[in-house]
Amino acid sequence: MNTSYKVKFWEIRTNTKPAGDGKKARIVSHTVRWTVGAREKSLTFKTKGLAESFLSDLRQAAKNGEAFDEESGLPLLKIKAKDARTWYSFAVAYVQAFWPHAAAKSREGMTDTLAYVTPILTGDLPGRPDDETIRRALLKYSFLPEDRRPVPTPEIAQAVRWLEKASLPLKALEEETKHTRAALEGLSLRLDGKRAATSTYRRKRAVFHHVLEYAVELEELSANPLHKVKFRKAKVNGEVDRRSVINPQQARRLLVAVGYVGKTRGPMMAAMFACMYFGGLRPGEAAGLRKKDCYLPEKGWGLLTLEKTRPESIKRYTDSGEGHDERGLKHRDEKETRPVPIPPELVEILRRHIEQHGVSKDGRLFRTSTGKPFAGSTVSKVWHEARAYALTPDQVASPLAARPYDLRHAAVSLWLNAGVHAPEAAERAGHGVDVLLRVYAKCIDGQREVANQRILEALDAA
Repeated sequence: MNTSYKVKFWEIRTNTKPAGDGKKARIVSHTVRWTVGAREKSLTFKTKGLAESFLSDLRQAAKNGEAFDEESGLPLLKIKAKDARTWYSFAVAYVQAFWPHAAAKSREGMTDTLAYVTPILTGDLPGRPDDETIRRALLKYSFLPEDRRPVPTPEIAQAVRWLEKASLPLKALEEETKHTRAALEGLSLRLDGKRAATSTYRRKRAVFHHVLEYAVELEELSANPLHKVKFRKAKVNGEVDRRSVINPQQARRLLVAVGYVGKTRGPMMAAMFACMYFGGLRPGEAAGLRKKDCYLPEKGWGLLTLEKTRPESIKRYTDSGEGHDERGLKHRDEKETRPVPIPPELVEILRRHIEQHGVSKDGRLFRTSTGKPFAGSTVSKVWHEARAYALTPDQVASPLAARPYDLRHAAVSLWLNAGVHAPEAAERAGHGVDVLLRVYAKCIDGQREVANQRILEALDAA
């Protein structure tokens, strides 16, 4: 780009059109004329007011000592302002850039966060669609790769046009902290206006932070505007609610109860729940377990060599277009495996499951009659019915084993309480030691009573 500080202006030229029949010529436009270096430039406006305003901006830029681009004839600052992206266009570009490298759950979290923030970062432009329509337009159209976008309905198309026009410039977040604060306040609330959980807010804030860091990396922002805003929510340590952790007797009763839920669903899922409890597997790891991953001897301990996981997500976020994507293990390289020794009790459960139900075409142990992984909603429904069978009414109303994932919490808590060294427990669970001790080191249900009894015995002995 060639620039020059040598700028000269002429008076605005009025352009007329003959009216005919001796009438006075009609004014049709006004042209601003100026030179940059040796090159003549001009721009025509419909009204004199617009022409005068434009010329005034040019004169002011020259007065301030700004360099002018010889090609366009405009001040460099004006070119940058003209080319500056809106928040909406940048958010769309961000999704396009990071979608191929993200897992389905990460895509879901990324687009959900952007769908919270984007409607907030808009100006007061007439014709604003309702919030639900804007959210649908963002999640089901704008924040999808172009080859995945459906043909928009007139309602969605109108919402997208409004967002394109109303979205604030990306630079506005850097220039006025009120916009960044408004975005953070929006992330701290749920869609119904109630306060979101601190963990949810922190997860969304991390996504928002990464988007702004990307803008800094591309030099579209000079610094991350989040660093200027003092907006804090209470810290969370991610600890498991000790009230949710079951003991071995309760776990066995629940696993038996699962087998009585429905004609086929419960019996087909019982061994999957057993893997979560006796092996500490995540639900997605259990869903991806294949026969070839299992060493199941007739006697003694067995071994699961985990390689694949099938986490559930919304279909529009998965590469396969199905509800579950096959991926590598969490926190590990794509082809890295994790060995998990399993006790004889689980070995027997899995051997019996394979004998009675067989495996899918690709060797997976747990699937529906059509060979697909169980939907999360179906798994939760079966689990809730099993809780009603196996637990007392008071326990059903409590957080005790409220979710299938609580079986994993119970497993790791059992290992630690049994004296398994933290590094070994962390290796089996697929976690770092620090995370393990912070999150999973919980006493199992009934352990407090054991501790109380030991204290009484010590007091009596004294």
